[in-house]
Amino acid sequence: MALFGQQPRKEEPATKPERRVESPSERVVTFPPGPVRRMEEQSMTMTQPKPSESVLAAGLTIEGKIEGNGNIRVAGRFKGNVNVKGELTIEPGATIDGEVNAEVVLVGGEVRGQIISTSRVEFKESGTLIGDLKAGSLTVAAGSKMRGKVEFGWKEGEIEDAPPSEGGSAFAR
Repeated sequence: MALFGQQPRKEEPATKPERRVESPSERVVTFPPGPVRRMEEQSMTMTQPKPSESVLAAGLTIEGKIEGNGNIRVAGRFKGNVNVKGELTIEPGATIDGEVNAEVVLVGGEVRGQIISTSRVEFKESGTLIGDLKAGSLTVAAGSKMRGKVEFGWKEGEIEDAPPSEGGSAFAR
């Protein structure tokens, strides 16, 4: 009901108008608002989920063993072995005391133990390793620290474990 001198208000719909598509049989098919996806796109998204990521938060200290698939991000302290098929990220300020085995290892914190990576290891400026490292490839940022034996670039079975040379290490003190 409108009062004298006022125009009646038109009510706007709360949602977007529905899209209508006419099918070949002359029937009208109504779709709800939103993006339209093909059936192929829908099935691809259902069969290829994004890798999961688990987080050990800053301020947490855990002792045990981590195994599984997916990505792991450590921001706290972990004591034990880590074995994952995925990416392991050690945040600045985080520590791992144990053996690390992952496809990709990103080191921003400290690792005390061996790192074995089937793909690559990347040290950030704040990254520290006290232990041995074996990886497909290695990237080291200025400012990172390592103490131990390092092997990278060799494929599995490409070289045999040879005894150290008799002349000693090239880095003898």
